[in-house]
Amino acid sequence: MKIIGRLIKKTTEIGFKRINRKQLSYQHQLNTLTELLSKAQHTEFGFFHDFKTLLKSKDAVSKFQSHIPIMDYEEFHTRWLQHTISGKSDCTWPGKIKYFALSSGTTGSPSKRIPVSIEMIRSFQRSSIRQYAILHALDLNEEFFSASGLAVGGSSKLKKIGNRYEGDLSGILKKHTSIFVKPITKPSNSISAIPDWNDKLNAMVEKAPQWNIGIVAGIPSWCIMLMERIIERYKLETIHDIWPNFRVYVHGGVYMDPYVGRLEKICSKEVYLLDTYLASEGYFAFQTSPNEKGMKLLLNNGIFFEFIPFDSRFFNEEGELISNYKALTVSEVKEGVDYALVITTNAGLWRYLIGDLVRFIDVREHRLIISGRIKQFLSLCGEHLSLDNINQALTRLNTPNRLIEPEFTIFVDKEQQLHHWFVELVDDNEDRGELIKKIDRELSLLNDDYYSARKYNLKDPILTCIPKGTIYAYMKSLEKLGAQNKMPRVLNDAQATRWFDFLSENGIG
Repeated sequence: MKIIGRLIKKTTEIGFKRINRKQLSYQHQLNTLTELLSKAQHTEFGFFHDFKTLLKSKDAVSKFQSHIPIMDYEEFHTRWLQHTISGKSDCTWPGKIKYFALSSGTTGSPSKRIPVSIEMIRSFQRSSIRQYAILHALDLNEEFFSASGLAVGGSSKLKKIGNRYEGDLSGILKKHTSIFVKPITKPSNSISAIPDWNDKLNAMVEKAPQWNIGIVAGIPSWCIMLMERIIERYKLETIHDIWPNFRVYVHGGVYMDPYVGRLEKICSKEVYLLDTYLASEGYFAFQTSPNEKGMKLLLNNGIFFEFIPFDSRFFNEEGELISNYKALTVSEVKEGVDYALVITTNAGLWRYLIGDLVRFIDVREHRLIISGRIKQFLSLCGEHLSLDNINQALTRLNTPNRLIEPEFTIFVDKEQQLHHWFVELVDDNEDRGELIKKIDRELSLLNDDYYSARKYNLKDPILTCIPKGTIYAYMKSLEKLGAQNKMPRVLNDAQATRWFDFLSENGIG
């Protein structure tokens, strides 16, 4: 195995040097757009929007933006995607789309079917190889490169409906994993195909002693839970007692900071944290160094990116896009501004409003963070409180001593004009009244609009402390355990109804 480790380490060195030689620029985005338009010019979507004329234009971007409207999932599905899903060829992308990734978005919402073309699958594969190559910079030993990678994802079992397959993105990608890579990726196909999350978790726990794991990838809540169960099952001190080569954790999906303490508690060696921006719609960005905040946008990976400033000029108080919007390219964005992300992909999504908010922290290097969700922000009285504000406030509150567990949710009480927090406490004896005052104070320091709203309109927030494990039990009741499922941080009306019903049924609150 040392020989294999040596070879893999050398391969990452070559890949790392190649990546660093190639500086990506806006020109790569222009080339990507041209390639997408050219590829899809003979589709129904291409004919309808006259892609041939767009390709001849001296300013293809402006023509592209003026010819094609920005659409969210519901509108794009109604107008175009439903025909692709039903099996129609050459609708928004050449040929027939065979695979669709099911994405529920926010917990409780109906499943979306996201097209995954062969070109998109290849883009995922290229990005994974590029991300693996950056491990060279961490100067890890050959034993690490001899170890396997563990992906804690959804079920790899795909459902066949007519001529299409649908299921978790992880299942679609696993189906297309190279035979050369399969031996060094865990879990096996048989475990990956288990649909029930607890059954899958138990199977991974039982197999853990047989695995030599160097990298773990997945959403923090589920990955850390798996490792905690392994430690409990085998009566270990830390996860490194069973996986001594575990040195890299690739995370994504939620804000990582609240989980760092739990991870450090179960580790005896330094574990490098690398953030990833990967969704059912595409592989958008990844962190190139644990020492540099933010993820580098992938400008040449089959996706054309646009950005709409997330403010009252372009979005209403419900987070809905209004008509007089102006989408910016990556060459026009500024640092420190929240943007709604719009994507055009090599799977036939055109000017698709994905629902995420991003913020650039380095425009020259095209590095960004996910700052929230369009539909998950608080603005009852113009406080414009983002998820990033909320996460930062809780991080400050939990430093140096952790008071609140990572899982929480907030309900906007329109009738009482206040924010209602639901949190799980580390110590049940914590003073609830003082705790919500601290949260309120931190948010006021972070956000001037919140401070102003609290001073004149917004009533004092209230706090309900729920028993540990409540959110896990709630997710289980929705059959949303594991994989890419996440508890919404801000509840909409429909989600709030389900949440309050659950609390009432279980005598909580």
